Amino acid sequence: MFAHHRGYWKTGLSVLLLLAMGTTVSAQSDPQKTKVFTLEEAVDFALKNYPAVRASLERVKAAQAGIGLARTNYLPRADMVWQTNRATDNNITGLVLPQSIIAPISGPVPMETSSRSAWGSAAGLLFSWEPFDFGYRGAKVGAARAAQNQATAEASLTRLDVAIATVNAYLTVLAAQRTTQAAEADVQRRQTFDKAVRVLVDNQLRAGADASRAEAELARARVNLARAQQQQKISVAALTDILGLPDTSVEVQESSLLGAPPEGFPGSTPITSNPIAEVQHARVEEAQAQVHILDRSYYPKFYFQSSLYGRGSGWDPAGNFEGGTTGLGPDRSNWAVGLTVTFPVFDIFAIRSRKAVESANERAEEARYDQALLDLTGQRRKAQASLDGARKVAENTPLELDAARTTETQERARYQAGLATLVDVADSQSFLVQAEIDDALARLAVWQNLASVAAAQGDLGPFWQSLHDAAQGAK
Repeated sequence: MFAHHRGYWKTGLSVLLLLAMGTTVSAQSDPQKTKVFTLEEAVDFALKNYPAVRASLERVKAAQAGIGLARTNYLPRADMVWQTNRATDNNITGLVLPQSIIAPISGPVPMETSSRSAWGSAAGLLFSWEPFDFGYRGAKVGAARAAQNQATAEASLTRLDVAIATVNAYLTVLAAQRTTQAAEADVQRRQTFDKAVRVLVDNQLRAGADASRAEAELARARVNLARAQQQQKISVAALTDILGLPDTSVEVQESSLLGAPPEGFPGSTPITSNPIAEVQHARVEEAQAQVHILDRSYYPKFYFQSSLYGRGSGWDPAGNFEGGTTGLGPDRSNWAVGLTVTFPVFDIFAIRSRKAVESANERAEEARYDQALLDLTGQRRKAQASLDGARKVAENTPLELDAARTTETQERARYQAGLATLVDVADSQSFLVQAEIDDALARLAVWQNLASVAAAQGDLGPFWQSLHDAAQGAK
């Protein structure tokens, strides 16, 4: 009986059930911990609490802070230093190439080496400001802004993914509930029929094999009910997981989702507005920003600088040791103002190579953007075709259900009149339970495909509008 049922899931709502597979469940029937959600409430709750959404929002904040960090490069720089030391003064004439190991010594070169030491001190302030930079710092800010745009687009994509996953999980719970209800009704029908068959067998109006077959059909119906209940618990566990409520019992409200699905689909969002396309476009802009930085890199650097400093020494100008606390504080001061210009002449080769790398990266991201648009266009067409097919199925399942109910009633009447076999009744009952499941799942399949179309467009607004219109129509 459920072979066709499983086939339907594969062709209709298999995507929904896959979201729930592999999830363990520990059902707790605690009424104090039960939360009831409509579909809109479930999506809103998930968007506020799901960790991936919160993480994406924090990345946006980090990217915004990155813009502020890039703008600090426009500020002047002021460095202060204070130093006190005790050292010898065995200076020597000669050159030492710049390094950070050997400390420089100022003053005359003594005639003899001595182990005597004296106090020394130094304090200073260096102010440095870059008045113009040929657009280099602006390019850095642009790159930080491009990173923020990418983080924002990725956050929107994460929100869309979580919303669609929540919709699918919610519809999965509804589908599992309807399947369980159909299985329960099937068990009740078979129990009633089993009692009627036993009466006929006890009165020797039917063969004993009919009683065995009726009992077997009832047992199979109970097995199918147990499986349906198991799947329902698994689907509820998947929904509680995505809502971030692992220790809470969750119930769903059917609302208008099981009513007549809407005829149309309001609105159409351009493919370029899909968060997937926006993320890829932001990557293109980020690559372009890196190229722009390199374009602004091979220019002279101008720095306006001023310095104020003082030094103290325990040695006199002739190199004689003065002793005591002489040199602990600066006693000679100087100031300076100037303009420094630096130009990395040979960096042009490295900059050219880096620019070639970043230009290739830019072209690669542009190609990925074009591919994303193609994929989204194909995804939208497939989703629309699937929606059209689901609508046609939903139009015919009520007819299937009515015919199945009539067939089951007639076969039971014919069996009691001796005109049909028990196999005919069992087949009609199997057909009825399948028709009940098909009818319920067909409507849910339309909603699931509406969500798929909305996901392909990158905007759930039309889906919510359809749900609202269906609710208004139900009233």
